[in-house]
Amino acid sequence: MLRRKKSLYLVSVMVLFILLVGIGCTQNNNNNNNDTLKNESPTKDNKAYGMSLSGLGPNTIASIVEEASPAVVKIETVVVEEVNNPFLNDPFFREFFGDSLPPQQRESMGLGSGFIISNDGYVLTNEHVIAGAREIYVWVKGKDKPIPAKVVGSDFALDLAVLKINAGNDLPTLKMGNSEDVKVGHWVIAIGSPYGLEDTVTVGVISAKERPVTVQGHHFKNLLQTDASINPGNSGGPLLNLKGEVVGINTAVNAEAQGIGFAIPTSTVKEVLNDLIEKGHVVRPWMGVQIQTVTPEIAKYLGIKQEWGALIAGVVPGSPADKAGLQRGDVITGLDGKTIKNSDELIEIIKSKDVGDTLKVEAIRNGQKLELYVTVTERPVRKY
Repeated sequence: MLRRKKSLYLVSVMVLFILLVGIGCTQNNNNNNNDTLKNESPTKDNKAYGMSLSGLGPNTIASIVEEASPAVVKIETVVVEEVNNPFLNDPFFREFFGDSLPPQQRESMGLGSGFIISNDGYVLTNEHVIAGAREIYVWVKGKDKPIPAKVVGSDFALDLAVLKINAGNDLPTLKMGNSEDVKVGHWVIAIGSPYGLEDTVTVGVISAKERPVTVQGHHFKNLLQTDASINPGNSGGPLLNLKGEVVGINTAVNAEAQGIGFAIPTSTVKEVLNDLIEKGHVVRPWMGVQIQTVTPEIAKYLGIKQEWGALIAGVVPGSPADKAGLQRGDVITGLDGKTIKNSDELIEIIKSKDVGDTLKVEAIRNGQKLELYVTVTERPVRKY
């Protein structure tokens, strides 16, 4: 009997040990699974990949940079500027030569960034990086010397330019992402050559979207704002999401503040990229007028009752508006059957039209209503 009790006791102890070991293994397996999820690199099938902290591991950014940086390039330019002849500052020379001394030319070097968008060597950058350049050189990783580049297409208003280099057909490229999917707070990575320092990587978040900003004559309406550090020389470089896709082209920094940089969203780039490559410029419909919104003060000065509309401040000679008979001082109140309350509304209607469209213009001139018809043409291209 005693031996039987001993046997039962030993069996019970063994069962309890097995149960405890089993529970411990289950807990360890669960912990291991959790650790795997925490350290797992995000995949492209994961909707949150590139958009939030979900799946962000210690090597995520490093891996993205390692894969993306070969397609990021440094751009050097040679710009020739005309400067006043220094002898004009000397009264003795001015007495003999007056102001007839020709200006002198001075060379200066420019720096910027860009990235390769096709295997055969198309490079996207900012227009201001290459504006006025006599020579353009692109530094590609793995090449022992810079490669001469030519401008394929550019647009001043959008501050975009496409270059072409001849460096074979197997160049690394970056993929364009969808900036519409980006949300405020999403992580982004900037890569470029600020102050000529190649492969500089900075990380931040999207601070705001659709920012209207004016920089060096460029009037932007739809920029991404980021706190990833952007400095002179970063211009034209990519702003990446955590998929390694380009969601913006770094273009400006607020020099009076810290952590305020701006990038052109890829939604803007995609709309015009084919025009830049195939035609060398962005095709835009054009009337050829300078306009401003009518204010109560302007209405009083013009002697009209209505305090709205778009005042024509100037007409470009030979433009569609000039040919249609529009004049400086006319107030446009309607276009294409739509009421025009301000200058922005007129601009948006023109932008939505195709080259060759004929539009009815309702206007006021010297207090009298008139109707004219204007056929929009392609806006003249800024030449280099």
